[in-house]
Amino acid sequence: MTLSLWLSLLGASALISFTPGAGAINTMTNSLNAGFRRSIWGIFGQQAALVAHVAIVAAGVGLLVSGSPAAFAAIRYAGAAYLVFLGVRLFLAAPRAAEREAVRTPDGGGSGWRESSWSMFRRGLWVNLLNPKAIVFFLAFTPQFVRPGEPLLPQYGVLVATVVAVDILVMWFFFAAAAKSVRRFTRGTRGQLVLNRTFGTLFILVAALLAFVH
Repeated sequence: MTLSLWLSLLGASALISFTPGAGAINTMTNSLNAGFRRSIWGIFGQQAALVAHVAIVAAGVGLLVSGSPAAFAAIRYAGAAYLVFLGVRLFLAAPRAAEREAVRTPDGGGSGWRESSWSMFRRGLWVNLLNPKAIVFFLAFTPQFVRPGEPLLPQYGVLVATVVAVDILVMWFFFAAAAKSVRRFTRGTRGQLVLNRTFGTLFILVAALLAFVH
């Protein structure tokens, strides 16, 4: 991959990562509840899903999914249902202000959310994986940066490494950091309630977009 082509890939990756979506909402929720440092586990899960999407496209399965209305719809509605589940659970969650004051996270955030790293990783994985539009997107995105006449494995390696690295930086140092900056307003019972209902509603709205916007 030439330098000019890689710079184009870098710019496109940054633009994609800065576009708000379920991954960004998930990252901000983790940062507010589990702490800035521990939110990285959810981001790692989202990257695993991204790698899976590129692998699906590279294997040609993406063409089958995008070409089959039934398969596309099944994955789309499954993804929307999962986001609705996350949104409703968060919307109805009781405030945990007392626990948040009693327990300190390594980065000094003061969160009582004891969710495991694996749980955050798994949720991040499913949030991104159950999005068939990502497969269709990579079907259109990948050919712009992969040259069939050259060895494919190194090209896919550079593409995946670049997209993943950019997304980790944007998710952690932009979305997670932005959530961290307002965390002091969510330490009380009322703030925690507003937080849960706001992000729960956002998850449901993203689910509606995924399900009904074609």
